[in-house]
Amino acid sequence: MTALLGTGLLTIALALLAYQIAGARGGLVLGFALTLKMVAYVSVAPVANALLGHLPRRELLVALDIVRTGVALMLPFVTEVWQIYVLIFVLQMASAAFTPTFQATIPDILPDERTYTSALSLSRLALDIENLASPALAALLLTFVPANALFFGTAAGFLGSAALVWRADPPRAPARPAASVWDRTSAGVRVFLATPRLKGLLALNFAAAAGGAMVIVNTAVVVGTLFAGSKSGVAVAMAAFGVGSMVAALVLPRLLGALPDRLVMIAGAAGLSVSLIFGAVILALAPAFPAELWSTYLVWMAATGLAYSAILTPTGRLLRRSADAAGRPALFAAQFALSHLCWLVTYPLAGLLGAWAGMTTAAVLLGLLAALATLGAKQVWPRALTDPLTPDEREPG
Repeated sequence: MTALLGTGLLTIALALLAYQIAGARGGLVLGFALTLKMVAYVSVAPVANALLGHLPRRELLVALDIVRTGVALMLPFVTEVWQIYVLIFVLQMASAAFTPTFQATIPDILPDERTYTSALSLSRLALDIENLASPALAALLLTFVPANALFFGTAAGFLGSAALVWRADPPRAPARPAASVWDRTSAGVRVFLATPRLKGLLALNFAAAAGGAMVIVNTAVVVGTLFAGSKSGVAVAMAAFGVGSMVAALVLPRLLGALPDRLVMIAGAAGLSVSLIFGAVILALAPAFPAELWSTYLVWMAATGLAYSAILTPTGRLLRRSADAAGRPALFAAQFALSHLCWLVTYPLAGLLGAWAGMTTAAVLLGLLAALATLGAKQVWPRALTDPLTPDEREPG
């Protein structure tokens, strides 16, 4: 949670820094910085696992947190746009190595599936709370300190993460069979492409990214132009999305104890598709009835967040079942890279569609893409393959 708060403050501080240095071009600078983040995530995660996966986890995770801390402490002193790009890329490379390693450690600490499912839900809940808490914390801090001081809050979050990891002393990664760097780098992706449930997961990742991109990229424009809202209105809308996601995270542990993961995740993706297309109706009518439809729009945001979380929260369960302890780090790294590849496509797509074709058309087209991805998931992930695997078992491709 401390690292999440640090990352949330980083995003806000980075936006303010981009505006301070580039003025009216600040949005372009921030957009390119976020693109660099996705490029780092997609390209670095599998390679980092191949090169660093044999190292002791505690020391590795702490070292990566220290790297992130160092970059955060440099950011307040940059004066050129290119310096932002270099430092953000270094920071995100460290995050691309840190996050999959951390995620792959949790199943080793919590071998019981029910406990692990609860941990996944709490992780999703923590992420949603961070999305609500970081802007509030940033607003509070900005009443006392200049904008660049937020980077020191980011550094404090990463240092807190390092301290907690050191104290937790996570178990060492299991020994892996000898293999070339290329084989270790591509191992997770190869398992993804050979395992029906993971091919389905890849399609569901795209569905989630289509819906998430519509919300993340276009909410500020929707609230400002269609509902004549203010910055506080944007915060309220994003909070509604977060509340829906949190409701799903709280309900899912019990639901997943009674229903197959496949059913829950595909239902979530189908619900997200329908929600996006229904949202297009709200957006089409909003200019004529902004006040009357504002509450309906917030309910729609909450429903979209609920469906989005229903797709993503069980992801770790699928990865846990699809590899033994030695193979999980590669699988989590592949999931990290491939899911962010989906975002690398849908982020600019949502922005371009919203700007060129209008928000109503953007919602319809992204909803149709999510629906196609959902149908693809149903096709490549047959219902018969929903039972847990033994650690060394693999599904035929």
